[in-house]
Amino acid sequence: MKINSKHLGLVTKKFNQFFLVDLKNQESSGNREKFLCKVKKSINFKDQLIYVGDVVVIENIDLKSKRALITSLKERKNLLVRPSVANISNIYVTFSVEEPELNLSQVNRFLISAESMGAEVSLVLTKCDLISDTRRSVLLDKFRKWGYQAITLNLEKTHYFNNLKADLKQKECSIFMGPSGVGKTTLLNMIIPGLQNNTAPVSNKIKRGKNTTRNVELFSISNQSYIVDTPGFNMQPLEVDIRLLPYLYSEIYKQVIDEETKCKFRNCLHLNDEGCNLNKSFERYSFYKEMIESSKSHYYQNQED
Repeated sequence: MKINSKHLGLVTKKFNQFFLVDLKNQESSGNREKFLCKVKKSINFKDQLIYVGDVVVIENIDLKSKRALITSLKERKNLLVRPSVANISNIYVTFSVEEPELNLSQVNRFLISAESMGAEVSLVLTKCDLISDTRRSVLLDKFRKWGYQAITLNLEKTHYFNNLKADLKQKECSIFMGPSGVGKTTLLNMIIPGLQNNTAPVSNKIKRGKNTTRNVELFSISNQSYIVDTPGFNMQPLEVDIRLLPYLYSEIYKQVIDEETKCKFRNCLHLNDEGCNLNKSFERYSFYKEMIESSKSHYYQNQED
């Protein structure tokens, strides 16, 4: 039996020229209807590729064979470059506090990269069973000053994980972003029943984990909520207009919009400009300066090329 009407679908997996598409807006709490789709030959998406996470229109739906044709692509909210996945609503930047040891500079770069996506950003700290409660409190206070209410996970305290899982079920499409070896695959295995992705130990030599996940796929975790199963190291190349970088740091943004401390210079980068009113005593200011200088070097290098 074929259906001639148009339906919205969500691309959950991509392989070769085929796409696995879930019908959207299904009221049933059971399994979603999935269709194996190809793009209609006569359709030209202006050289755009279709990615996991894209919303598409499907037609020529065959209910018996579970096949259909993709006839149009809806405008996407955002696109993660590595791995390629579209329309992320929530990014959970994930780091371990030990094994491998927490690298604050790297945490900062991941957070700013995530903020540049325009999604809601959260910070998750794994392996907190390896540190003392005092150390955990210190880290929570540190990241609170950065502008994040960090989520801490402890294998000995399952209610921490249950709270995270409940939070994920309220989001539209979430992804764990972070370096390999911090426990993202373990988390996904706990969240998605039957996933059973392979995990690998942290290398003693290079002190980071081995990438264990290869394919990008969306999994439904509640009605209208998905999570991305994704390859390991997925920090985005940060290509942000240098003038927008201050707005990705909450410590700067809060001051910029405050009329009492607002910098009098338009498009100020808040470095060493005389007359800049920004309070530069916050911890991440050194990271901010490094990113500004790096962005400047990248800009001038491109101009010379």
